[in-house]
Amino acid sequence: MRPHLSTDDCEECLCETLRSFSARNPGSVIYQTSLMSALLSGVYEGDKTIASLLTHGDFGLGTFNELDGEMIAFNSQVYQLRSDGSARIAKADQKTPFAVMTWFRPQYRKAFDTPVSRQQIHDVIDQQLSSDNLFCALRIDGYFRYAHTRTVPRQVPPYRAMMDILDSQPEFHFRQREGILVGFRTPQHMQGINVAGYHEHFITEDHLGGGHLLDYQLEKGILTFGEIHRLVIDLPDDSAFLRANLNFNDLDAAIRSVENEQDNNRE
Repeated sequence: MRPHLSTDDCEECLCETLRSFSARNPGSVIYQTSLMSALLSGVYEGDKTIASLLTHGDFGLGTFNELDGEMIAFNSQVYQLRSDGSARIAKADQKTPFAVMTWFRPQYRKAFDTPVSRQQIHDVIDQQLSSDNLFCALRIDGYFRYAHTRTVPRQVPPYRAMMDILDSQPEFHFRQREGILVGFRTPQHMQGINVAGYHEHFITEDHLGGGHLLDYQLEKGILTFGEIHRLVIDLPDDSAFLRANLNFNDLDAAIRSVENEQDNNRE
């Protein structure tokens, strides 16, 4: 008979698995807490702290409990991108219902010295990577001609499904700004587990503003990116997650509507 593992034991097992993966293949593991389909269903509270996330990576994105803004992480620093368009350093004890983290170890680098669109940047990545079935982490440091973002405002119980709160999301336009983009490309077969296609967040160079990217144009800057071959998912065990209906009639359309994505696989 297998021994019963406590919550602490399970957490330690998960951490040990991640450490083992990372030791063999540094930077090639994505750690994810919860599922995108759970977020869609209104599961807006989790028990993973920012401090805990930083034991699983130095780079990532997600959101905060009560859906209180967007998360962006790079260089082992986590920021909260708020619904008024501002940004602030996240506190170590803040919690998240959904986040994706990795140790950022890019394999490719490309400099741009003329303006390029979001789609052109995605095309560069797609042409370089060996398969659409792999994950990719990407970062851009540069001068953005514009960055069009949105941030969903903080929600209060009883929580509504994410599709029902779209009208309340403020949008912002950052123009002629230096900034940092953090993103992931997720395979289409992972839709619902994560966000298939490109999912990107932006923060200004002074770390005072940003949000979830809807569109952007890069004036000049540096793109770095790399393949990721492993995914570890930490599923919640609270009642909200266990009771959530994760089976949507058209999951792909639901996710694209909340992410403001168009109908093709990459945009």
